Amino acid sequence: MTKQSRDNCTQSFKPDSSITLPQMNEGEEQGDQMNWLKLLDITFYDYPYISSLLQYAYTDSVNEMQEPPASCRMAWFAADHTGELVDTCRRNLNDDQRIQLEVAQACLLRRDTTMSGFDDGYCIAVPVFTRHANEVFAVLGCQITGLDENGVSLVQAWVSMAARYFRTCFYRRFEALFVTDLLHVQKQAKREEYRRSILFQVVQKLHDQIDVDAVLTEVFERIAGMYPNAKVELLMSQDHLSRDPRVKSLQLQGEKDHMCVRAFMEGRVLRAEIWGKDEEPCLEIAVPLVGKQGVYGVFHLIMPCDEIEEVDLQLIGMLADTAGSAFENAKLYEQSNLLVSELRLINELTKRLNQSLRLKEVFKFATEELLSIFKAEYCCISQIEKDSDFFEVMACNVPSLSKEYFPKDYGFSGMVFSSREPIILSDYKAYDKIQSRLMDETGARSLIVAPLVVRGEVIGAIMLAHRAERFFSYENYRLLQVLSSHIGLAIANASLHAEVQRMANHDMLTDLYARRYLDDRIQELQKRDVGGSLIIVDIDLFKQVNDTFGHQAGDKILRQVCSIIKSTVRKTDIAARWGGEELAIYLPAADVQSGYQIAETIRHRVAMETQPQVTVSCGIAEWNRDNERISVESLFYLADMALYRAKKNGRNQTQIGLAPEK
Repeated sequence: MTKQSRDNCTQSFKPDSSITLPQMNEGEEQGDQMNWLKLLDITFYDYPYISSLLQYAYTDSVNEMQEPPASCRMAWFAADHTGELVDTCRRNLNDDQRIQLEVAQACLLRRDTTMSGFDDGYCIAVPVFTRHANEVFAVLGCQITGLDENGVSLVQAWVSMAARYFRTCFYRRFEALFVTDLLHVQKQAKREEYRRSILFQVVQKLHDQIDVDAVLTEVFERIAGMYPNAKVELLMSQDHLSRDPRVKSLQLQGEKDHMCVRAFMEGRVLRAEIWGKDEEPCLEIAVPLVGKQGVYGVFHLIMPCDEIEEVDLQLIGMLADTAGSAFENAKLYEQSNLLVSELRLINELTKRLNQSLRLKEVFKFATEELLSIFKAEYCCISQIEKDSDFFEVMACNVPSLSKEYFPKDYGFSGMVFSSREPIILSDYKAYDKIQSRLMDETGARSLIVAPLVVRGEVIGAIMLAHRAERFFSYENYRLLQVLSSHIGLAIANASLHAEVQRMANHDMLTDLYARRYLDDRIQELQKRDVGGSLIIVDIDLFKQVNDTFGHQAGDKILRQVCSIIKSTVRKTDIAARWGGEELAIYLPAADVQSGYQIAETIRHRVAMETQPQVTVSCGIAEWNRDNERISVESLFYLADMALYRAKKNGRNQTQIGLAPEK
């Protein structure tokens, strides 16, 4: 369940991976398509987050519940999976609530209806089970006074019926929350799609403009279309005559503290909350119009606070960045008609870069295009690793430099990183201040370098070299400066897409692959390979570990075991979290004996290297082309049966699954 769901029910749920759907066979699947909400369920990992839903369900059920057909007084109560009473502070319990607490906790231990008598009545508690796993996640009870012995069985049946209704109320709330979350995600996705569409249209249209006034008019129209209640003006820092009354002069002298002046001087978006004319809270935004040669002006916007979100500020910033580049390009076009072909080239490259979200393809295409556009002999594109202070060479037509790492302050890449400005060098041999492996290993003499800047942050560098001296012109230098911004944005988008894909395919706790990804990869490999093996690893007595040391220690042990698995298996092997403390490892093209050796290595290492010490049991199965039935399900079934034998025979051992006899 998403963050919005947790916010909606006051931190009620964990992420989506904890919501379970029961497996269906083909006959059941079609009939259940109309009742997909009924397939949703919670698991043990959700229990700490459902307190608000329990409170809502308890209130719903009590408000709608009728009195039982018996002359007695009843006081309802509910408790969560720990036995804590709903809507009650444990430190301020009265005598009746202490009785209810004791009966509720006894009911949780027994997993069955529990009744206790006291001076003038009875206290009955009934466990509430999950839909599919039949786990107790709550207790509903009733404290009864004025009841004779003949009416006990009747009231007990009534409380059991009330518990079932309480469960219905809970899942009704749960389903409503889930649907609300889906609708919110859909709404957000549509808004985001709209924003991307607007931005793409603006980028496309602005870069088609070669007139400065047309560029500014397009920006004004787009902002007015997206935010009709916003007041927008552009304060220009240079003598630019415009017939548009919204374009004014930016006064720099004597206005150092003005927001627009500070945004111009600092080159970043600034915002502040102010009071509007109608005494309504408004947001004042100053967005610099930034080009590659400098800052040309500042967009000044005032709009109601409730009409803008954080993502809108990012969109406005990106729009201003695009407008700044377009404005600068238009100004330069006025000085030279040579920019016409260059702008077309920029537009085409941007389109082509945006056609792919695969990082390798973006780097490959950018390298090929840069070599072609600038007639360079060598091209090297490097990117800064987020978690280190190194440049990594992501694309280079010099094989010895591919995937090499260099410190942030090394060579010409380090220079553009610190200065944030491009470099043009006519003769490397005559320049002895900086050393460069690219230049030394290729014998190149001419060089241009440009930083890859995204939203004001340097994320990498582009280097183009040629063995002839004075090969690159100032026009090449300026054009690379423009192209680098678009290449940097394409790289940032592809990197973000890759990170989202990685998060979707990985388990957040263990950093292993998710089960869905493992299933899909095995299915693909079974179409291509002639065989393979599967290992299922299960931590022995893991529940006792959690109960003894706590769930944080249990998570720590789970990560330790996963770390051992990742350091043991081959790079081609696929390790995934199968569910809970069960882990799965697929070994492409490996037979069962090879799998057995790997499983035994993992088992021995776990016993020696985990703290607190735990053991694991392993089940192994293999498939090959000779099998009559090849499927992911049958492979998992055989491995799971082998794991079951390992558990049954005493744990801390490895068993091999045998295919059924023909």
